[in-house]
Amino acid sequence: MDAPTTTSAGNGTSGDSGGGGGWFTPRKAPKPSEGGEPTRPEGGEPETSEGRRVSAIRPLGRTAPAADENAPAPDHTAEERIPAARQAPEPTFAPEPTSAPEPTFAPDAPQSGPYAQQSRPAPQPSPKGSPDAIRVQRTMAEIGPVADKVTSYFYALLFTRHPELRPLFPAAMDTQRDRLLKALLTAAELIDHSDVLAEYLQNLGRGHRKYGTQSEHYPAVGECLIGSLSRYASAVWDEETEAAWVRTYTKISQIMIDAAAADELRAPAWWLAEVVSHDLRTPDIAVVTVRPDQPYPFLAGQYTSLETPWWPRIWRHYSFASAPRSDGLLSFHVKAVPAGWVSNALVHHARPGDVLRLGAPAGSMTVDHTTDSGLLCLGGGTGIAPIKALVEDVAEHGQRRPVEVFYGARTDHDLYDIDTMMRLQQTHPWLSVRPVVDDHAQFPEAVREYGPWNEYDAYLSGPPGMIRSGVDALRDVGIPVGRIRHDSVEELMATAE
Repeated sequence: MDAPTTTSAGNGTSGDSGGGGGWFTPRKAPKPSEGGEPTRPEGGEPETSEGRRVSAIRPLGRTAPAADENAPAPDHTAEERIPAARQAPEPTFAPEPTSAPEPTFAPDAPQSGPYAQQSRPAPQPSPKGSPDAIRVQRTMAEIGPVADKVTSYFYALLFTRHPELRPLFPAAMDTQRDRLLKALLTAAELIDHSDVLAEYLQNLGRGHRKYGTQSEHYPAVGECLIGSLSRYASAVWDEETEAAWVRTYTKISQIMIDAAAADELRAPAWWLAEVVSHDLRTPDIAVVTVRPDQPYPFLAGQYTSLETPWWPRIWRHYSFASAPRSDGLLSFHVKAVPAGWVSNALVHHARPGDVLRLGAPAGSMTVDHTTDSGLLCLGGGTGIAPIKALVEDVAEHGQRRPVEVFYGARTDHDLYDIDTMMRLQQTHPWLSVRPVVDDHAQFPEAVREYGPWNEYDAYLSGPPGMIRSGVDALRDVGIPVGRIRHDSVEELMATAE
C-alpha cells in the first residue's frame, strides 16, 4: 500500500484507487496539457515570461560556474534575494532505526521519482498568516486553474536546464508528473506551521535519499519552481512575491537537506531484499516474503516503499503484514490492479530469488503501548495486512487489552486472509474478528451495531473510499479525531499502480 494524518499505507494494493467510491461507501452511477516546453533563446537558457533567467540557488560553499561572455548580464538584485542553503556535513553509514511518515515531497503512499508526495490542500479563499504565507497563498490561487501548464513547464525547465537530473526520475513521467510540484506547494502552504512543516519535510528528506537526491539538486529545483510560478502567476508576481518564495523554498530545502544528512549517519539509502516465497492467495493477490540484506528495523503498522527490477525508479508503498520477526523476514500483501506496474510485477512476475529494493520504514499507525486503551481496527482488502501486524504486536507485548477487528471485502472470496485472522482469534481471547462483506452489511452500520467505542483507539487501513467513510463513521460514534489513525488518503490513491 502506498501512505499522515496518522494513517495505514493503503497498501496500494487494495484495489480502490478512486476517491470516495468502492465498498463501504454508497454506490453512485457511474486535452493534453498545452505547451509546457520553455522557450530557449538562441545560444542561451530558457526564459521566464519576462525574458530573464532566475538566478540559480546555490548551496553554501559552492562557487558559481564561470560566467559566459555571451550570456546576459546577471541580475544581482535577484541573486541577493536567493540565499544559499547550508551545505550538509559529510555523513557516514550506519544501521537505521525506524522513521516517520515518508513523503513525502508519503505516505505514500507511493512514490515515483525524487520529491514525490501528497497533493496540496485547496488555497484559502481569504489568505491569512504572515506576509510570506499570504503571498504564497495568492500565488497558488492564481496558478490553480492552469496547474497542468505549470507542471509541464516546470519539468521542461528542469530537464532542459539540468539534464543531469533526468535519470533520477522514472522513464515514464505520467505517474510522477504532478507529485514534485504538489509536494513543493504543500510544504509552502505549511510555512506558518513550523512543527507540522518540520516533520513533513524531515520525512521527505529522509525518504528521498533512495532516489539519489543530493544537496546540490535542491537549488536547481528551486530555481525552476520560481521560474514556473513567475511565468504563470504573472498577475500577482512582483519582487516581494519572488522574495517570499525564495525565503520559503530556502527554508523547505534546508530542512530536507539537514534531515537527509542526519539520516545518512545511521541508515543506508535503501536495502536489497531477496524474495524467498511467493504465495498466490487469489488470481490477483499474492503474499510476498523477502529477506533483507541487512537488519531492517520497523514497527508493526508501518509501511515501506518498494522498487522492482522490472520497473526501475518506480516506487510504491506496501504495509508490513506482520510484526517484526526473529528471522528478519518481511511479508507484504499485494493486489494486482489494472495497469498497475509494480503491483502486477509483484503478483504475476516475482519469484523466489528475485531481488527488490526497499526504502526506509515509515508511517505512524503504530500501537501506543503506554496505554491500555482498546484497539478498534478496520481493514479493507489488503489493508488487513497492517491490522494483522498490529494484532501480533499486541500479543507479543503480552497485553490483554481488547482488540476488535472489522475485516471488509466486496465478496466472501475477497476475504483471502480470513483463516489467519480466525486462528489469531482462537489463540487470543481478547481478540474479536468480524468479517464485513459489502453485499451483507454496510460498514458504518456494522460499526454502530457494536461498541461503545469511546475507550478505543481506532486504526484504519484500506482503499481511500473506505478510509474516508470509516473516519466519518468513527467520528459519528464519538471517537475523537486525535484517536483515529490511518495513512494519508492522497498517498493511498496514488499507490494502486
